[in-house]
Amino acid sequence: MTVTVITDSSACLPVELRDRWGIRVVPLHILLDGADLRDGIDEVPEDIYARDGVSTAGTNPEELTDAYRAALADSGGDGVVAVHISAALSGTFGAAEHVATQFSGVRVVDSRSAAMGTGFAALAAARAAAGGADIDAVVAAADAAVLRSHAYLVVHRLDNLRRSGRIGSAAAWLGTALSLKPLLAVDDGKLVLAQRIRTVGKAVASMIDRVCEVVGDRPAALAVHHVANPEGAREVADALAERLPACAPALITGLGSTLALHVGAGAVAVCVDVDPTAGPGQV
Repeated sequence: MTVTVITDSSACLPVELRDRWGIRVVPLHILLDGADLRDGIDEVPEDIYARDGVSTAGTNPEELTDAYRAALADSGGDGVVAVHISAALSGTFGAAEHVATQFSGVRVVDSRSAAMGTGFAALAAARAAAGGADIDAVVAAADAAVLRSHAYLVVHRLDNLRRSGRIGSAAAWLGTALSLKPLLAVDDGKLVLAQRIRTVGKAVASMIDRVCEVVGDRPAALAVHHVANPEGAREVADALAERLPACAPALITGLGSTLALHVGAGAVAVCVDVDPTAGPGQV
């Protein structure tokens, strides 16, 4: 048997990657009109980001307990490594740490990111597990991917972020700077202001520049996410493909219902796993 890897729905992992690497996913939650909707499982309105009175919640302890127990059994005792959304962005990691104390052989990793920033760490863990690594080595693979991770985000409107309270150190100017189209970044697990910019086009161009700077001429895994903006995501992916020939084409996915609720329509994000040992097609 092998170590089993678990993540949560914020990772935005496409089904084919989850199936290929045997990664299990527990859902985050969307609370809408008295209903508790499981992200990635239950039907969620496509315009959830435009609804009033909607909130999100992390994966609950009961779900984590059931998922860890089943995964531990299926691992044949080799163990479970759970890679979750940043503790600064969701209560899921805190719940996961608490639940893991109930089991011998369950380890949790704070991805210090979200979307494919989390997904890349889970993939690194799963690849190590598939190669026969023990639980310590699988955790080490995930931790190494966390350190290699970079994530950037451009939003069209700041209203969703202001309501969500997930903006970290940029909160002070949100109330008076709604005309800005800032470049945001994930820094030590928090969503922070990277650059003040006045137009979406310039913010996206700056995001592409930042990604190219951190990658350089090395191979890297790239993911471009969007909220109701597939054309914008494709343009970013095409620009990255042109400027980063050492990298495989970027994976393009929606940002997922839970994250979409926090960033709003039009948002485009890029997550990067800079790995000098990874060749094209590594994902």
